[in-house]
Amino acid sequence: MKRFGLYKKQKLCSATAIDLLFGSGGAEFSRIAYPVRAVARRNDRRRSDASLTFLISVPKKRLRHAVDRVLMRRRIREAFRLTHQDYPLPQGLRVDIAFIYVANGLAPYAAVQRSMIRILEDLQKFYAQDCR
Repeated sequence: MKRFGLYKKQKLCSATAIDLLFGSGGAEFSRIAYPVRAVARRNDRRRSDASLTFLISVPKKRLRHAVDRVLMRRRIREAFRLTHQDYPLPQGLRVDIAFIYVANGLAPYAAVQRSMIRILEDLQKFYAQDCR
């Protein structure tokens, strides 16, 4: 695989996996690094060989214009694409993660990238500690 690529197998598309992530079972990991909140859960039943699958949500309540929501979605995806390889998870672990935009206005890319780095560092520490 290319170092900085994002692939279809890394997208969280399964309705049942999304329901597990946000449903009554809840998430194992939740962090806010303004302007992004992350919610994650281990999913051993997933057939994909990707260790991390992600979902991005930019609520209409936060950004009313579709072009602004698309811009923030692209900024979050780009920050994830460039940084997720630097924080690997333990071998054989499969995690589903959702990134939720929480700011009321547009955030610059630098702020999104800083928050993505903090979230991925915390995620790596959480699951490395959990797997010992």
